[in-house]
Amino acid sequence: MLIISRLRSLLFVLFIFFICHLHAQDTLKWAADGNSYYVLKQSELFEYKLADNISHKLVSSEQFTPLGETKPLDIASFSLTPDGKKLLLFTNTMRVWRINTRGDYWLFDLSSSQLQKLGKGRPDSSLMFAKVSPDGSSVTYVSENNVYVEDIASGSVKALTTDGIRKLFNGTFDWVYEEEFACRDGIRWSPDSKAVLYWQIDASDTRDFYMINYTDAIYSRIVPVEYPKAGEQPSACRLGVVDVSSGNTTWMKIPGDPREHYIVRAEFIPGTRDILLQQVNRRQNQSVIFRASSLTGNAFPIYSEQDDAWIDVFTPASSENAYDVDFKHTFQWLNSGTEFLWESERDGWRHAYRITTDGKRQTLVTPGNFDVISIKRIDGKGRFLYYLASPSNATQKYLYRIRLDGKGKGELLTPPSQSGTHQYTISPNGKFARHVFSNINTPQMSENISLPSHKPLVKNKSIQSELASMREEKLTEFFKVVTADGVEMDGWMVKPRSFDETKKYPVVFYVYTEPWGQEVIDMYGISQNSLYAGDMRDDGYIYICLDNRGTPTPKGREWRKAIHGKLGQVNIRDQALAAREILKWKFVDADRIAVWGWSGGGAATLNLLFQYPEIYKTGIAVSAVTNLLTYDNIYQERYMGLPQENMEGYIKGSPLTHAKNLSGNLLYIHGTGDDNVHFQNAEMLLNELVKHNKQFQFMAYPNRTHSLAEGEGTAEHLVTLYTTFLQKHCPPGAR
Repeated sequence: MLIISRLRSLLFVLFIFFICHLHAQDTLKWAADGNSYYVLKQSELFEYKLADNISHKLVSSEQFTPLGETKPLDIASFSLTPDGKKLLLFTNTMRVWRINTRGDYWLFDLSSSQLQKLGKGRPDSSLMFAKVSPDGSSVTYVSENNVYVEDIASGSVKALTTDGIRKLFNGTFDWVYEEEFACRDGIRWSPDSKAVLYWQIDASDTRDFYMINYTDAIYSRIVPVEYPKAGEQPSACRLGVVDVSSGNTTWMKIPGDPREHYIVRAEFIPGTRDILLQQVNRRQNQSVIFRASSLTGNAFPIYSEQDDAWIDVFTPASSENAYDVDFKHTFQWLNSGTEFLWESERDGWRHAYRITTDGKRQTLVTPGNFDVISIKRIDGKGRFLYYLASPSNATQKYLYRIRLDGKGKGELLTPPSQSGTHQYTISPNGKFARHVFSNINTPQMSENISLPSHKPLVKNKSIQSELASMREEKLTEFFKVVTADGVEMDGWMVKPRSFDETKKYPVVFYVYTEPWGQEVIDMYGISQNSLYAGDMRDDGYIYICLDNRGTPTPKGREWRKAIHGKLGQVNIRDQALAAREILKWKFVDADRIAVWGWSGGGAATLNLLFQYPEIYKTGIAVSAVTNLLTYDNIYQERYMGLPQENMEGYIKGSPLTHAKNLSGNLLYIHGTGDDNVHFQNAEMLLNELVKHNKQFQFMAYPNRTHSLAEGEGTAEHLVTLYTTFLQKHCPPGAR
């Protein structure tokens, strides 16, 4: 399940909701030369020149106002055309499953201030993933599951595909590709602007899951979603290259059954008509990179790897960008496209390699017993790689650089005095960066810096100067627990504001536990509980979170892959054994122990409450997978294998199996319109609890999705429900 499918708390729900509706004034786009960047603020475009530390207005709101209109365009995102002469503006956007990827596109000429709307003859808000050709003459986009090309000068529109229907996707993807691979944008221009590469997903054999909308009309309405459950065959996938002039498509001849493999990454090799693509098998434990000719379709493998568990298509760090409308899985090119950068865990750690496009040479760039958390940038001259890592503390992130020839040693660039989590948006030339910093007790702050010196461009507005004048209130602390199995786990803890170690306090555990969510991060806001009405510290709760084996922390492959085939077992045992150690602390009240979580965390909450009733007395589970067989095949088969081969694991890991053991207090919450974790999970669990005469509290939110973000009053009601139940069954305060 992608990040949103395993929402960790309402704080994160609101964060994702914000990202989904991100307004352009919060976006940053680098100029091609890397010496400046562009930002939209209140429908006006500003350019910031970093070396000179000056800014000026490039486009006014009046210029962004179409002829005959009184208000400027409400711009959701923007990009510069390859020649830098125009802006491509994305407006009037609409949500497609997770984010707003459908809308209207406009071109704005920076020299003439002319606004030109694209997609003549297409329905309003129907265009997706528009991109201008390298030569600047045309734009391609997707509309209603077909690929189009539009001549910019004449405005004429040509359909490059015509067979797109509800279950045949050209240039975009079905529900499960989007949810689990973050694959949405399925079109790429060829370097010579003469052809377009596109994905075609055939979901005609994928069964629909029917949701029912009871609330929007007098009669109910069936909402079908093509949704392959665990054990069901994937949709067929193929790659085509369509010639813009003739409209003819050449299909890539990629070995393997297209219904037993996924294609997750593809693009033209710079300066050529050849394509590099990544194919993974259904179990996702084999990955092959092919080089294919767009002219003949012939393909041959250049690199492959295999893992006993699974191979990550992209790292959790890169998935932070998966809610950007422009996000797509790309290759990072070196030496004019003769090499590319690749991440692999083949030596037990996540490292960067450089691989030639003929596959004959592979060079390890980042040696050592540590994980590369994410790759940030190759410097303008191709000599250094900038990356995030934290070799000695898995809860933090720092910027390093290393020589690309594989002969160097990683150089820490982040000031060691700034202990915490750092993010960087680095300029194309590698000389500048936008630096964002926070830690568990320090609110987020940002600055512009030069690289590799990491010196702030404005000294009196630097992060270091802000830290020097800040009085830090240490509200959250980190700790480590070693379980009876010898597993060392990181955790954070928020203590009551008037904590007295001679008294006993209730503990509320927040859990996620699955392979798509690191929760113990040295980052501001991570320890806040936005479902609680009030302040848990003032009311006298201890709030704790732990990361178990299987979570995507930078602790090496063995840590992350330990959960394979045993979801709902290894993670649950680690959490319970850690809780047993915490119960030994003299200030913990063993009679007042609660646990809660959302989605994957909801499933963990149920499993902990059912499997370890002697520890957990109260549980609140939101939008949980109660039966592992009900979730989609890409996520579940990646971490559990196929049900046909591991049915015992699926059964043992499902909360449904252990529901008969409920002895504590349970509040279960689910939205009836959840297209991700279907409401059937709630009904299956309710049936099992009723069968065993287990008493519980249940709340169904009508027609709400997985985030429970829709509907007037929903957030307030949810918070009130959560808080009232927790305070009743796990009373706050010292005793």
